[in-house]
Order: sequence, then C-alpha cells, then structure tokens
Amino acid sequence: MSKILTFHGSIDIFRHMSKDIVFKTSDGEEIQVTTYGDENLNSGRCLITVHGFKGFKNWGHGPYTAKYFSDKGFFVITFNFSHNGIGDDPTEFTQLDKFAVNTFSREIRELNEIIDAYKNGFFGNCKVGNIGLIGHSRGGAISILTAHKRDDVDAVVMWATVASLDRYSERQKIEWRKKGVFEVLNMRTKQVMRLNSTLLDDLEQNKDDLLNIENAIKKFNKPLLIVHGDQDLAVKKNEAEQLYEWSNKSKTEYFLISGAGHTFNVKHPFEGSNERFERVLTKTLNFLQLSFN
Repeated sequence: MSKILTFHGSIDIFRHMSKDIVFKTSDGEEIQVTTYGDENLNSGRCLITVHGFKGFKNWGHGPYTAKYFSDKGFFVITFNFSHNGIGDDPTEFTQLDKFAVNTFSREIRELNEIIDAYKNGFFGNCKVGNIGLIGHSRGGAISILTAHKRDDVDAVVMWATVASLDRYSERQKIEWRKKGVFEVLNMRTKQVMRLNSTLLDDLEQNKDDLLNIENAIKKFNKPLLIVHGDQDLAVKKNEAEQLYEWSNKSKTEYFLISGAGHTFNVKHPFEGSNERFERVLTKTLNFLQLSFN
C-alpha cells in the first residue's frame, strides 16, 4: 500500500500550475513527483508519463509534454523511478549507487503504486475516471507490462518503445556475470553508469511472465498507440513493427514519424519543440480523446 511521506512546494503559476511532491513507496523509497493541472483533478482524465532508461521526468520534452496535456484538460503525473539515478538535483545523475541496483520488476511495482496512489487520493481528492499511460523507450515497455494486468488503465501510448528488455548478447552476459557489473556510457554527461547483475537476474528469472512484452501486448485489450521515428538509431523501427504485429489490430494504431529520431528530435536541455514532435503530441492527444470518450 502506498504511503504519504510529505508534500513539497505549492502550485506555481509560473510553472504552469505544477506541484512537486515526494511519494514514499511500500519499501520506503522516495519518488520525486511533479503533477500538472491540479485544476483538472476532477476531469476524470489522468495521464501518467513514464520515462525510460537513463531518463527522468525533467528530461527535455518531459515538462513541455506535461504542460501540453494539462492545458488540454488532463491531470498529469510525472515522476522519477526511485532508482533512475536522479537525486536532489532534478537533472543530474547523482545516485549512481541506486542506478546500479535498479530492476525492471521494481519499476513495474513502482508504477503500480503511483496508479494506486492517484486512485486513493494521494494527489488530491478527485473524480477517478480514465487513466492513460505514456511511456518513452523502456518506459513504454514498463507501461504495457503494468497495464495489461490492470482493469483500470484505459489506454497506453508507447513512444519509441523497445520490443524486448533483453538487449544483451550472450558474450555480454558472460562478462556481466564474471565482473558483476555492466558498464554503460552516458553520452550526454560522459558518466560511466554501472548495472549490477541483479538486473540480469531479474531479466532471466521473469522473462517468461512479468517481463514478457509479447505476452503483455497480446493480452492488452484496450486502446494502444505505437509511435516511432523512422530515423531512430537507438530503437530501430522494426521493433515498433514487431510490437504492432503482436497487438490487437482493432484497438491499436501504429504511427511512424518520417525524419524523427529516438527523442523525436527534441534535445536536452530543452531548446524548444519541433514540427515532428508536435505531430507526436497531436496524434497522442487525438488518440487519447477518442479512447477516453
């Protein structure tokens, strides 16, 4: 059961009616949350955005996306997974020790607790209606793996999403086991970010059930939108095509953006939107409005 820790700050009109909150998970970890559009709490339309690997709620288009949807009448929840590496500094990785011991299963559990917190009034007493998830990259995978086991998630949007969480060769896994860690270079910060073998354990132990994306999509019988850039070098478009192949075609849309990369050509620090990302937002908005009606 989710527990309240404390609330931080207050509504700030210069941050588009956003509120910073600290949420305490069932195992005592702290999750940094920012909500947008508290005036929309009783709209019956809630969106939760889910960041990906080496991502965080304030990355690039995160706040812009949240403001966009709150301006359209949605109550929007953005958050950092407790072990994503971000601490008190909202845009820098200062908790690499936590990043190293993160697991996919933890992220699924924490997303479930955020959804439950919304329904239980943690973010304010509200009319609980439609709930939608927007996940980017690995966040899209965590979203569908969470949503397919819940009756209360009404739509999922997968932006530039992976078709498998197992992205490591057998040779890499052998070395990972041997060394106990797998090292990843963050090209933006030039930090070497380590992943302990606990992540590999989680992947191997739960690959057939909890972490099986194919199974999750095949069982998800709600509206699903898959958006991908045809110039995505991090997650090739064939993965989006695979996701669509597994899906229920009567409830799924696949939208390919020409000339767009993994982040739909948005940079961090945020330098503004662009025509391709605006197409992503417009398509997502139209999809959610139809799904929630």
